[in-house]
Amino acid sequence: MNIPVDLRYSSDHEWIRQDGNTVTIGITDFAQDSLGDVVFVEAAEAASVVTVGDSFTEVESTKSVSDIYAPVSGTIVAVNEKLDDTPELLNSDPYGEGWICSIEMSDPTQLEGLMDADGYRALTEG
Repeated sequence: MNIPVDLRYSSDHEWIRQDGNTVTIGITDFAQDSLGDVVFVEAAEAASVVTVGDSFTEVESTKSVSDIYAPVSGTIVAVNEKLDDTPELLNSDPYGEGWICSIEMSDPTQLEGLMDADGYRALTEG
């Protein structure tokens, strides 16, 4: 299982890449593997305000429908429109082209509550 060391992770299996006050979010390799083949991603709503723990989009696979939860609070500033036509990017490139959205954080200290790669590895192997 691929767990990049330069990212933060939520217990809901989202990854978080920080760039200043903005974070990019996607689902982990563990999550995409558990879901199976992704067939649809509901687009997150650009300019909407999210609160940590809120469901802000859904991913549908051949096995189930899963909510994606905001790991930080803030405003959605970018949405990966490629997922409209190629939702399978979540399976083939979860840490690259398969990103879901970017959020401008309202409280950057919330990142401190997220796991590093070792913590996430312990969660998934636990």
